[in-house]
Amino acid sequence: MRIDYMTVHPSARKAMLGLEKAVHAGPLEPLLLELVKIRASQLNGCAHCLEMHTKDARTLGESDDRMHLLAAWREAPCFSARERSALAWCEALTLLPTSGAPDEVYQNVEAAFSDEEVVALTLAIVAINGWNRFAVGLRADVGHYISAPIRRADQDG
Repeated sequence: MRIDYMTVHPSARKAMLGLEKAVHAGPLEPLLLELVKIRASQLNGCAHCLEMHTKDARTLGESDDRMHLLAAWREAPCFSARERSALAWCEALTLLPTSGAPDEVYQNVEAAFSDEEVVALTLAIVAINGWNRFAVGLRADVGHYISAPIRRADQDG
């Protein structure tokens, strides 16, 4: 690790955790969020975030097969129309300088998600791209992440 960005600048950590809190307080299903986080992290080459979000997705019940196919989601029939729209929007925003966020991609997102969900999805993509830049740029550790247990609705916390 080049710099321990989580402790060196506490207000930066607090700001990023605030974004993450807003993402998870939104209306999107947790597994869809993990797929988007994995795809953005693939595009950005972020090993730290790939380790974290593949483990978290697996904890939520995602299959290894679907995670292996995520890099080629356009050719893989196992993703729903809603997931495909989210993944296309993720790619368009992650690759913004070359994509320009095309109207066709936005129209597909708009058809699959409510306005609130579009904003929540966009925020999730903004947040994971921010985390990717911290983790890649400052060389976050890889190989030590342990996914938290899933909390059921009938459990406290």
